[in-house]
Amino acid sequence: MITLVLGGARSGKSRRAEKLAERLPSPVTYVATAVVDGNDRNHVARVEAHRARRDPAWTTVETGADLAAALRSLTGSLLVDSLGAWVAAHDDFAADFDDLCKALSSRDGDTVVVSEEVGLGVHPSSELGQRFRDVLGEVNAAVADVADDVLLVVAGRVLPLERG
Repeated sequence: MITLVLGGARSGKSRRAEKLAERLPSPVTYVATAVVDGNDRNHVARVEAHRARRDPAWTTVETGADLAAALRSLTGSLLVDSLGAWVAAHDDFAADFDDLCKALSSRDGDTVVVSEEVGLGVHPSSELGQRFRDVLGEVNAAVADVADDVLLVVAGRVLPLERG
């Protein structure tokens, strides 16, 4: 079972994904795609808040850009947070999302995937921001195609999304 949880910044998407993962068969592995730079105090604080909320029995694996390889090697239930950080970990945002979708689809365990919904926000003012938005939008659509359930979180409320 693959569940994609989408939402904007501070929408509650990670919290919702954690609640879903709590109901999955143990053991649960939290797959962190962000590379934490100790110089960004805000990011460090957000990561620490996420860690404090998680079940202490969960294992954490940090993947950066190597998400598909991790998905192939990890067993059991997974919570992947987030696809935006995964895309950002690639040079020029050249993420192989076909490989990601194959890795997700071939897993035996349940997987909850968190991603940022970037199509509802302000139009990015830089070419780099526009490229990131476009690539992440393509990744989200590709993962949604292989997901069993897709949820959109807005203001802490959840909307199930139907297939088109």
